[in-house]
Amino acid sequence: MTDRYEPDSDFLKAVVAEEVPLSGSDFADVNMRQLIAMTRDDDPSNRDWATMLLASEGADTPEIREALLSAANDENDVVRAEALVGIARRDRDLALPLVLKALSGEWAIMPLFEAAALVADPALVDVLKPWTEPSDNEWLDQLACDALAACEKGQPTCN
Repeated sequence: MTDRYEPDSDFLKAVVAEEVPLSGSDFADVNMRQLIAMTRDDDPSNRDWATMLLASEGADTPEIREALLSAANDENDVVRAEALVGIARRDRDLALPLVLKALSGEWAIMPLFEAAALVADPALVDVLKPWTEPSDNEWLDQLACDALAACEKGQPTCN
């Protein structure tokens, strides 16, 4: 049996368990500010989870965008990819050059293909094509193909 990947932070665990509100009250606003702060935590698991949770939130404020843009430059590849999903959900044009740069790198992970599918811009077609070559991970190959299809159509496949 493998250990579950969880953040170290009890606060983030509570957010994941939906025990902590992030909108709708002053208390929730404090929690959202704490979530944003956790995207800069020293612990990479906390930064990863905080960025993923923030990316999946529907709220769009200057503070959230700033946190996601900062996380898009994180030293951790997973944090950067999660941040790109959040940026792409909020502003496809802003995300385009960031996703293009990330897909031009040496490797790609699931959130990066999700971000590409959200951006769904033909400018990503050429950098996505190499990622659609068959590998030993059929699931990831399919995500790359889905992202490529979205970019070829110019229509997001997910949100």
